[in-house]
Amino acid sequence: MAIPKVYFKLLGMELIINHTRKTFDVLPANLEALLAIELPGKKKGIAVALNNRIIPLSVWAETILNNNDSVLIITATQGG
Repeated sequence: MAIPKVYFKLLGMELIINHTRKTFDVLPANLEALLAIELPGKKKGIAVALNNRIIPLSVWAETILNNNDSVLIITATQGG
């Protein structure tokens, strides 16, 4: 008798960041914590939308993230 193959998906919290699904063992507590992971040391020249709503810098620390939230991070670049 053959033993069926079973596939396990690693459990974790997921966010969709810039249209790419990313799994976290522990979901960052808020938007500010996520940005510290994704763009360490950078705060200027960043715009963020959470579930298609622009979130001002002044409330990043208060903005709680939930499993499967969609986050769009836009950074300003120099050039011509």
